[in-house]
Amino acid sequence: MGTATLVIMAAGIGSRFGGGIKQLEPVGPNGEIIMDYSIYDACKAGFDKVVFVIREDLEKDFRQVIGNRIAKKVNVEYAFQEICDIPDKYKEKFPNRTKPWGTGQAVLCCREVVKEPFLVINADDYYGREAYEEAYKYLTSPQEDRDRQQAAMVGFVLENTLSENGGVTRGICKVDENGMLSHIMETQGIEKKDGFAVSGEKKIALDSPVSMNMWGLYPDFFDTLDKGFFEFLENLNENNEKSEYLLPTIMGELLEQNKIDIRVLKTHDKWFGVTYKGDKEIVVKSVQQLIEAGLYEGL
Repeated sequence: MGTATLVIMAAGIGSRFGGGIKQLEPVGPNGEIIMDYSIYDACKAGFDKVVFVIREDLEKDFRQVIGNRIAKKVNVEYAFQEICDIPDKYKEKFPNRTKPWGTGQAVLCCREVVKEPFLVINADDYYGREAYEEAYKYLTSPQEDRDRQQAAMVGFVLENTLSENGGVTRGICKVDENGMLSHIMETQGIEKKDGFAVSGEKKIALDSPVSMNMWGLYPDFFDTLDKGFFEFLENLNENNEKSEYLLPTIMGELLEQNKIDIRVLKTHDKWFGVTYKGDKEIVVKSVQQLIEAGLYEGL
């Protein structure tokens, strides 16, 4: 099989979690964090390089908590996502910006260290073994020559991704009869209620496919991201301090413009993550159950 890289977006501040660096919270019996299990699953599936996208001021702590340990098992590189890492004219346009520029910029930061097909994930999400196996299979299979860019999204079942501690944001997806993504709608405040998922007054079927920011991409996508980020900054109002350049939005716009084909890879594994403080206890229990099932022997 071919080579493929795992890109882990870990530059988020984690404000909803209560101020700590939620990506570095221990959830395993020996102090393991969620990324330990993600990387273990990815390596089992065949991925042979890991790129951590972090803030530069976190590098020392990050290396101590996980980076140096992982580097003993797999090739590791770093990319740094900084608010100031934009063309000078936009620094002048947004002098008071304190919010990161989003997941689109996070991936763009990897341009110099990723030259092979790659899978993008969130640092604080547990995706399950099947997701990595499906993604690796896709990324290392020969691709037909096509007019449009090619990509993949790992699609989860909505019910398997909800939190018991508050509303969550999910990309609700429509998938056509050929297994291709036809539409993605970023939906906020989704909670489980009376046998449905609800967002405000809107009911959503619990078996709806959703995006959890797990994207299979190729190096030519960096050019698309670069062009899109320039347009995003150019069109953003100078008083807008919060808008972000987000992967689901980028993918949705490319779909609408008929510029990309996105294959939906299905997984039935249960997602979990630490969005709220109260989620940690559930994650710890879930990890313990997976360990007892023999999934992480030798980690």
